[in-house]
Amino acid sequence: MASIVPIRRALLSLSDKDGLDALAAGLARHGVELVSTGGTAAKLRELGHKVRDVAELTGFPEMMDGRVKTLHPKVHGGLLGVRNNPEHAAAMAEHDIAPIDLVVVNLYPFEATVAKGAARDDIIENIDIGGPSMVRSAAKNHDHVAIVTDPADYPALLEQLDAHGGTNLDFRRKLAAKAYALTAAYDVAISTWFARVDQSEIFPARRSMSSTLIMPLRYGENPHQKAALYASAGPATRGIAQARQVQGKELSYNNLNDANAALELVAEFQGGPPTAVIVKHANPCGVASGDTLAEAWAAALACDSVSAFGGIVAVNRPLDAATAAAIGAIFTEVVVAPDADADARDILARKKNVRLLLTGGFPDPARGGQIVTVIAGGVLVQERDNGMLTDAMLKVVTKRAPSARELADCRFAWTVAKHVKSNAIVYAKDGATAGIGAGQMNRRDSARIAAAKAIEAATTMGWPEPRTVGSAVASDAFFPFADGLLAAVEAGATAVIQPGGSMRDAEVIAAADAAGLAMLFTGMRHFRH
Repeated sequence: MASIVPIRRALLSLSDKDGLDALAAGLARHGVELVSTGGTAAKLRELGHKVRDVAELTGFPEMMDGRVKTLHPKVHGGLLGVRNNPEHAAAMAEHDIAPIDLVVVNLYPFEATVAKGAARDDIIENIDIGGPSMVRSAAKNHDHVAIVTDPADYPALLEQLDAHGGTNLDFRRKLAAKAYALTAAYDVAISTWFARVDQSEIFPARRSMSSTLIMPLRYGENPHQKAALYASAGPATRGIAQARQVQGKELSYNNLNDANAALELVAEFQGGPPTAVIVKHANPCGVASGDTLAEAWAAALACDSVSAFGGIVAVNRPLDAATAAAIGAIFTEVVVAPDADADARDILARKKNVRLLLTGGFPDPARGGQIVTVIAGGVLVQERDNGMLTDAMLKVVTKRAPSARELADCRFAWTVAKHVKSNAIVYAKDGATAGIGAGQMNRRDSARIAAAKAIEAATTMGWPEPRTVGSAVASDAFFPFADGLLAAVEAGATAVIQPGGSMRDAEVIAAADAAGLAMLFTGMRHFRH
């Protein structure tokens, strides 16, 4: 079997007609017969090309609002016939089935139709049937047929024609692989939509996923691991995967993972006062709000300036020059912002290793969706932790209720704790973290580590006492024993916010009352493993 297959007849059926003019001109230059459908045929004629309607090829008119036009043996026989198989060749000759050497198809815009909020009937009509069928037939018979599903491949196709007068096998195999990936992703989008609109199918019996490669990465968490960045299919989200890199060297796997953690946390403060978040190894090490971004940055940095070195910064306002200059004063890997003014960009441009990512907005902290974790032999799937604290959830369980300032600090600490690896303890005072304890095997140690960081910060900053004195403390899960709460008392906390629900709640409440603390129960846990 010869590797080069000449292209004598091409079938074109396109919903996206970008690049069609150059493609059609190239095919015409090589004397390729063009067969097409409806709108594509009309566009080709408008461009001045001779086109044979698919209805003429099949002897059957398009019908049922275009639902039936290419689903015909004269189309699929022309695609699936194995040219060097005598039985196939005889059947094609007997039934007057002409071979089709090239198929150029892109599918009905199902995802775009869903994204724009179309009615159900409109969405159903944008489920392509004939297109995927042609794609699969042509891809299966790629020894003899080239299948092009991406306008980005038009130039390469024409290069093949110019160089060989046809397509070689290696090229057709690559096109076939890409085609099957497309139809798989298309079916995933449809099945996901059905599962989403039918809330009884949150976890269907068969689960599929689809994503699109954005770029390969230098390596994964470690140099011996390969890695890549993909964009999720489905409703658009303003996230790290969609951010525009303005400057700086290539992003790494760890950069992107940490930048995502920073963006997800700072998104909790969108619409609030200027806020800065510093993340290291996916954990916040400093978070603060202020009258300006520069003030917020300074307060966030003061929480743990040691961990901030080489960290990732996210802000909830367009980046200004004063904040950019302050951030640039220490080694920072990535800065994430919705935007940045010209002066801020110029300042960070002097720091060649700093990556500046502009997101144009924030993901919605309350959005739905699912999180997938790969385990040996399977995957764990859960809904996103989009739980938001409301006034109705808060329950004062101690003799003393929190003051207005303590309540504000409780809310701030609780928001940060939601994004800290468990076991998580967060002290906050006056809209800034005072100490963060993350990822420990027991809650008492997290409380003590957070307090120790606050003492170190006070020494570094020359404060008379650590900022845990008079602070509020948040715990991502209940205190199973009073020891964790007593560690917070030792650090100087005056208010506590926690989920509650322990068998020893009464013991913990009694310890809080004995220390004169105000304590709130939320009834919601925020484990993050």
